[in-house]
Amino acid sequence: MKSMTAAAPTQHAAKSTGQNALLAAVVIGGAVVMGYLLLFYDGAPAAPAAAIPSRLDLEDIPFDGQRAFDYLEQICAIGPRVSGSPGMAQQQKLLTDHFEKLGANVRRQEFRVRDPLTGQPVSMANLIVEWHPERKERILLCTHYDTRPFPDRDKRNPRGTFVGANDGGSGTALLMELAHQMRDLPGELGVDFVLFDGEEYVFQEGHPYFIGSEWFASEYASGKPPYHYRWGILLDMVGDANLQIYPDTHSMKWPDTRPLVKQVWDTAKRLGVSEFSMQRRWDVLDDHIRLHDIGGISCIDIIDFHYPYWHTEQDVPEKCSALSLAKVGWVVQEWLQGAVKK
Repeated sequence: MKSMTAAAPTQHAAKSTGQNALLAAVVIGGAVVMGYLLLFYDGAPAAPAAAIPSRLDLEDIPFDGQRAFDYLEQICAIGPRVSGSPGMAQQQKLLTDHFEKLGANVRRQEFRVRDPLTGQPVSMANLIVEWHPERKERILLCTHYDTRPFPDRDKRNPRGTFVGANDGGSGTALLMELAHQMRDLPGELGVDFVLFDGEEYVFQEGHPYFIGSEWFASEYASGKPPYHYRWGILLDMVGDANLQIYPDTHSMKWPDTRPLVKQVWDTAKRLGVSEFSMQRRWDVLDDHIRLHDIGGISCIDIIDFHYPYWHTEQDVPEKCSALSLAKVGWVVQEWLQGAVKK
């Protein structure tokens, strides 16, 4: 589907396949968590005018992209990390050990859903990684860390093995690297990393998306915690070797998030990371919408949606790059350092 604006064509895309809109409801623990009306784009995402690659090399960037890429390979070596699977349990242990070793407080936000095929309960858990939890004004940096059950867009083997290097792994690996900078974070702002489970526990169209972020947002909105999220940034599909990042239309249309988009993209411009372009925008339905609309969190999406290996068996580390992780990580790191100094 496509819609036109006065400025430029905008692709409507969701992280799924199919042609129909759906309204899903997830019943969890007796509470009904309403799904979002998803618009599905029929076909591979078409590229906007390509961002001009920056001339930066790994040695130019004070964010260890190679170590982030090593983390990405560790994650993918586990194999598929589908919600409720042994692979997910192995990943949860890897991440908990990693973040706790670096000084974070890690807690599991556990919940259960029913398997959409069998009706059997499936245990899920968001990982909440707290840095300086005593600070009441906080920033949320988040990603999803589950993988889709199958590479359903793969023309050769749509029921093959999906390891989700870029889609699920890249944001997780970036946060693993950023964690090295968090123990000595100055200022009065605290930071939470949140890794969402059940982002795409989808076996066929009609199954709900964004379960973990919806659960997290609902708990935050209803729980009245003694802290407040000033800003939120969602990191999704940020490792593509051919990096192109445009602000999505939701992040741009919400009055409370437009200033954050400007801050982040201005940071990229100042650093010379030209892969962040304001030229055109995707209309992406992602976890940030749950966080904003349910949780009331001013959250934007950093995503490279033009990824030809999306939901295929070819979404492997070889299609990602340490340099792309370094560029995105540096922008987020520099923005964060500026935010905590204000």
